[in-house]
Amino acid sequence: MEKRNFGRTGRQFPILSFGAQRIVDEHYCTEEEAIQIVNRAIDEGITYFDTAPTYSKGQSEERLGKSFGNRRDQVWIATKTGERTRDGSWRRLEESLKRLQTDHVEEWRLHAVGTMEELDRIFAEDGAIKAMIEAKEQGVIKHISISGHRNPLVQLEAINRFPFDSALVAVSAADHFIYSFAHEFLPQANEKGVAVIGMKLLGLGLLAPWYENALRYTFSLPISTAIVGISSMEQLEQNLRVAREFQPMDDIERLDFLKEIMHLATPGVLRWKAKDWNEGKEWAVR
Repeated sequence: MEKRNFGRTGRQFPILSFGAQRIVDEHYCTEEEAIQIVNRAIDEGITYFDTAPTYSKGQSEERLGKSFGNRRDQVWIATKTGERTRDGSWRRLEESLKRLQTDHVEEWRLHAVGTMEELDRIFAEDGAIKAMIEAKEQGVIKHISISGHRNPLVQLEAINRFPFDSALVAVSAADHFIYSFAHEFLPQANEKGVAVIGMKLLGLGLLAPWYENALRYTFSLPISTAIVGISSMEQLEQNLRVAREFQPMDDIERLDFLKEIMHLATPGVLRWKAKDWNEGKEWAVR
């Protein structure tokens, strides 16, 4: 698989990385299957694993911890905090480390920061950014990150306020049409040396009929790597095949593909950019 620089960290990763949200019972993946899938991924050169304490109430982290075993030094773990305070974030990190069976993670990420008000809370005197700085100084984490699905202006403001090492953002082909991280965020992130990890490649499965082109679209962007949620060995092998055979989309291919999927650009489909996820009736106001 093609490898790319991970921002200014000095590391490189394959274009395909592992989204661990789905190696859980909720997605009909048993613990035994999860361990097999994770180790198969490592065997095939995937080393970047993204998880979070909220994924099935910690089961995603637990299964990664059990899967890595004596291969811990072969992998890069990114986990998250949805807390916006220092103390709350420290508690989440300590719980994550126990589930992951490790004394440190390579990357700790602010989870789904969607508004400027959230950003202000994070940067308040007792905000989450304080916990992240402290954890890095203590060697409990190596890199500080942020993620966002909804409004690229929030993540732009974040990287102007603080030297984040990376950002996980929604860059599916359907995201191209509204509040586009590809258009609004990637250029400045790349200029600052912020590693960009792509997510939502299949739009919660709605781009599955265009599986290969959906992955190719995001791989073709100027990102460092992209995480894809995996819940079966079949999905892993399919993703590996697309990544190995990857050729960047040219302008005509991209245009033809975007014309095919343009009808999906609605708040009912792109719920992460809707005012209300559950209703999906109108776009978020920014």
